[in-house]
Amino acid sequence: MPPVLIRQHVDSAPAGLLGEWLEARGLAYEVQETWVAPSVPDPTEYAFIVSLGHDRMAGDVWDPGVAAERELLTRAVERDVPVLGLCYGGQVLAAVLGAEVGPAPVPELGWRVVETDDASVIPEGPWLEWHFERFCTPPGATELARTADAPQAFRLGPHLGVQFHPEATVEIVAGWAVADEREDVPLAASPEQRDAARNAAFQLFDGFVRSADLLTHHLPSSA
Repeated sequence: MPPVLIRQHVDSAPAGLLGEWLEARGLAYEVQETWVAPSVPDPTEYAFIVSLGHDRMAGDVWDPGVAAERELLTRAVERDVPVLGLCYGGQVLAAVLGAEVGPAPVPELGWRVVETDDASVIPEGPWLEWHFERFCTPPGATELARTADAPQAFRLGPHLGVQFHPEATVEIVAGWAVADEREDVPLAASPEQRDAARNAAFQLFDGFVRSADLLTHHLPSSA
């Protein structure tokens, strides 16, 4: 079975709960730190590709890492290799699918509940968010979730882009708050809320592979 490719773009935005899910499901994966070498691997060598968060924007094509990510996801789409884009990754996916990506009307920071059309793939949350840009829904894609401020998830064929951070923990986002001097954003969560967010993330990741008709024989029937 090919491994899953995780594209990590900054040290402060790791795989987090996504890594936990892959290990829980017994799926092999490879993490590429794109700031070390912004290479463009062959997407067909992987079961699917996950593009994580970044402190750059999808339109920063002058940056070698952003240009490489856009090229990789373009090749993946052309070759029908499923892509899961998370925040920045979702914005890059949206851009290569022909959608507008630009400044958000307002930054979405901290815990947010989303309006969802398909809770089996996108539970309503609350989800952790941290973004100053937003994507529009690509042409031909199905918008799956939204807030009053921005689209939050779309699906096109085997590809899924989300604007929030299902992979992130409170500790990860707290680091972003310090870096952005936004420590006033409420991030505290009870153990019950943390468990619920982890369960929702696992449900989203399971829903992605099932919607993409991927690896279903490797997932427990109760997932």
